[in-house]
Parts: sequence; C-alpha cells; structure tokens
Amino acid sequence: MDGLMGMVDTAVTSPWFYLVLFAVAAIDGFFPVVPSESMVITAGVYAASGQPELAPVVALAAAGAFLGDHVSYLVGRRAGGRLVRAARPGTRRHAALGWAGRTMAERGGLILVVARYVPGGRTAVTLTMGAVGFRLRSFSLFAAVAAVSWALYGALLGYVGGVAFEDDPLKGVAVGLGLALGVTAAVEVVRFARRRRRGPVDAEVADAGPVGSLEGSGGRRPAARVGPMPGE
Repeated sequence: MDGLMGMVDTAVTSPWFYLVLFAVAAIDGFFPVVPSESMVITAGVYAASGQPELAPVVALAAAGAFLGDHVSYLVGRRAGGRLVRAARPGTRRHAALGWAGRTMAERGGLILVVARYVPGGRTAVTLTMGAVGFRLRSFSLFAAVAAVSWALYGALLGYVGGVAFEDDPLKGVAVGLGLALGVTAAVEVVRFARRRRRGPVDAEVADAGPVGSLEGSGGRRPAARVGPMPGE
C-alpha cells in the first residue's frame, strides 16, 4: 500500500499531471471508459496539501471536458444526416426522430448539464444533440456550464476529502469517490422515477431506439422536422 501511494503521489504531483488531466477529461467526452471523474477527485484531494494547485485542476478539467463534448457533438452531426435519410415515415425510428427533436428543442440545455454527471450518458446526449442539429452556439454555452460545474464539483469533492483526511490521502480519495457515487445514484433514481411517471405512449417512443440513434432538429428550427441536415 505504501508503494502504491508513493506512485500516486509521484504521478499527481508531477508537472505533467496537468496535461494528462486535460487529455483524460477530453477523451472521456467521446470515449466514456476513461476515469476522468476519479482523476479530478484525486487531484482535488492532493490539492488540499498544495500540489497540484486547485485552480489549474478545475480549469484544465473543464477545458478538456468542453473539448471532448464538442468532439462527440461533431461526430453526431456528421452521422446524423445518414440516419435521418434512412428513417421512413410511420416507423419507430421516424417517431423517435420527432421525439428527440422536440425533447432537445424544449430542454436540451438542461439535459446536457445533467447528463455530464451521468457516466456514459453525457456521450449519448452530446452525440444526439449533434445528430438532431442542435445549434452549435447554444450547445457550446450549455457545454461550458456543464464542464465548469462538473470540474468544480469533482475537484471540490476531492478537496473536502483531502482536508478531512490530510494525513491519509487514500481515505480522502475514498470519501470523494463515495460522495460522487452517491450523487450519481441519486440522479439515476430521479431518472427512473420520471420514466415510471411517463405515459405508455411516451415510454414506447422513448424506447424506440438507443439515445445515440435518435434524430430530429434542435435550436430554433422546427423540432419535429425530419429531413436532411444543414449543409448535407
């Protein structure tokens, strides 16, 4: 255990850690198997002792998350046209397109911010927002809010654990991760409760396909329109 903690200490206090943190946060935006949240929390724990510094941790984690979300959005935007053209009126996919467009047009920004706290969900939402043609300017605004709030949340969770367990960073990391898992569980419970309250028709449309396959249009264009994407 002492050897493991020594390796963690060396890695987190290295000047290269900032660059690695940025890269991991960015990759996690479109490849959600990278533990970016755990890394931010761990950085927050060690920031309580002064190295790394808290402000750069928050800034670089937020910048990386913002970049990764835009990569995912652009991938969805590129693939969206093909999926839209393949949807025939009257099919489940066509119904899903209209549902996705209406949902994103009405509350896409809120969904994006909340999804940043759901591992895997953030990528599905950003892909979908690109596919349905949600306005890039609006997407960037909400992505910035989501990225900054997420970075602050993770770093401060770790920082609180680091202050509480100054002489035992491992316990600080455990407390930070435990709190993060608790928040994620609470979000999932709320989502489950909302799904249960939906009517059978809405539930059928919502389940017409995986979130990442839904198409429509967003921003200020008519939400239910299904047709070629702009520029295609």
